[in-house]
Amino acid sequence: MRIGAHYLGNGECEFTVWSPTLESLAVQILKPEKQIIPLKPLTEGYWQVKVNDVYPGTLYKYQVNDHEAFADPASQFQPEGVHGASQVVDHQFAWTDTEWTGIPLESMIFYELHVGTFTPEGTFTAIIPRLPELRELGINAIEIMPIAQFPGDDHIQPDLAYRNWGYDGVYPYAVQNSYGTPADLKQFVNACHDNGIAVVLDVVYNHFGPEGNYMGQFAPYFTKRYKTPWGNAMNFDDAYSQGVRNYFIENALYWLGEFHIDALRLDAVQAIYDLGAKHFLWELAENVHNFSQGGTWKRHLIAESDMNNPQVVRPPELGGYGIDAQWSDDFHHALHALLTGDRLGYYQDFGNCADLAKAYQDTFVYDWRYAPHRNRFHGISCRDRPLSQFSVCIQNHDQIGNQMKGERLGERISFAGLKLAAGAVLLSPYLPLLFMGEEYGETAPFIYFVSHSDPDLIQAVRAGRKEEFKPFHYAEDPPDPEAAETFLKCKLNWELRHQGQHQELWNWYRQLIALRKTHPALLNFERDSIEASSDEEKKVVVVRRWCESSQVILAMSFNSAPVAVSLPIQQEARKLLDSGCDAAELLSAGDEVVLQPLSLVLYEV
Repeated sequence: MRIGAHYLGNGECEFTVWSPTLESLAVQILKPEKQIIPLKPLTEGYWQVKVNDVYPGTLYKYQVNDHEAFADPASQFQPEGVHGASQVVDHQFAWTDTEWTGIPLESMIFYELHVGTFTPEGTFTAIIPRLPELRELGINAIEIMPIAQFPGDDHIQPDLAYRNWGYDGVYPYAVQNSYGTPADLKQFVNACHDNGIAVVLDVVYNHFGPEGNYMGQFAPYFTKRYKTPWGNAMNFDDAYSQGVRNYFIENALYWLGEFHIDALRLDAVQAIYDLGAKHFLWELAENVHNFSQGGTWKRHLIAESDMNNPQVVRPPELGGYGIDAQWSDDFHHALHALLTGDRLGYYQDFGNCADLAKAYQDTFVYDWRYAPHRNRFHGISCRDRPLSQFSVCIQNHDQIGNQMKGERLGERISFAGLKLAAGAVLLSPYLPLLFMGEEYGETAPFIYFVSHSDPDLIQAVRAGRKEEFKPFHYAEDPPDPEAAETFLKCKLNWELRHQGQHQELWNWYRQLIALRKTHPALLNFERDSIEASSDEEKKVVVVRRWCESSQVILAMSFNSAPVAVSLPIQQEARKLLDSGCDAAELLSAGDEVVLQPLSLVLYEV
């Protein structure tokens, strides 16, 4: 069932709401003069009415049981914020991407960005002038953090009223009004496609934000059967759950259809609880894949999951959900622990070169192994799945934001370490993700920031941040997430990419991406085309990848001093890359190579 307000043209609009437990429901047309029009009940709890003399831009709310009125749960635009009225949207748009055929999933190089901090303007259209440089870098998939309407309040600085990572959204169909209009988002997607770049949208189907959340006024969207970090879970398997499932499936198809989005990144799917015979993720994937079959290019679903469970990406005929790919945190944790020496929190489970070697070869380091920080066994082997079904990174919004002051990796390790980290990710057999600014060593932090209007909620958020970092025994409190300056500190210094070592790092990323896109051995994602080994004493990881025509050997040193190693070379090898610039250009069988501190070298055999 298609829900929400749908403009049919010629001043006619169809309003559809799912409210299975209400006795009456009416739409309030607020301008130019207030009208109250009852909706008629349909089957399975849906209500609907067609209204004439309603045009795009019209504001409306729904009156519940002849009492209070609220915005549309499936509102497509909230020009007055989460507490205001919804607006009727006309989705006609002059698309020019008719020749667009998409980017194959295994070829995607993701660039995660936050719309509000990526540019000074913080809008969809302000990103467009930067697309040519991202294309020159080699980026072919921009992943934007959630854009569903979230709360904002700032009486002192109204232009900074909306500050949020996006995971507090309460209207999943509504484009964040401070970022632009639905037409602005379409203009951005259209420009990306014109530049050969796919668009991935981060969506949140595991919870609604706390402020402006009026979903419970309409229907049983929540269940008390399960608890999540954000309260009661979404109702995917309890009474009336069919309407909740339809709500989110229609949401996915809405972004893919009306906005030409190429893929959806599903936030924290481990918090989507469903013990029914057909898991929601399975039904969602089924609908998205059916949608793709009717289009001109394939759309994808990518799950964030910390379960280390390949069931997420296995096809349904093998008992899986059929999601196209999933994030793999073990790679990040293993690499981060080696580079930084962190051992607190979940990093206590990592820190050996053998962990990173296993992450290269087996994907999951914890594949039914005991995890000390979890105090239990964790994960299961995913060796039956292709390497290209897993995405890895060394920086993303969470891993930076999980630092108390939102420090990027460049604030914690050397320049040599940054080059090593980039090579480790981009020469891996997985789908690489970069976080905005990583490619040139951005110095601005990415701190957790919000802007709520409820004083109690503001205090709860502040207290929650302090509690989160208590185990780390910091001498000071984390930055105030409610402060405007916290948000402003996170704005990118885009001009840095042309300066000194920042430019050198940008060129290094570009070189790595170009090699990844062209070398046959690096384009082979078969599970049996890679082997990795480690030397704990020398702090070295060696990865060999191959295809029918060639092979490459990647050696990475996490040592603070030069170290000599022997590589698995049976004949002469030619050097392709060297972040330390001292290894031999040619290498014969039996030769040792001297790796500089925190460096990598790549040879072609």
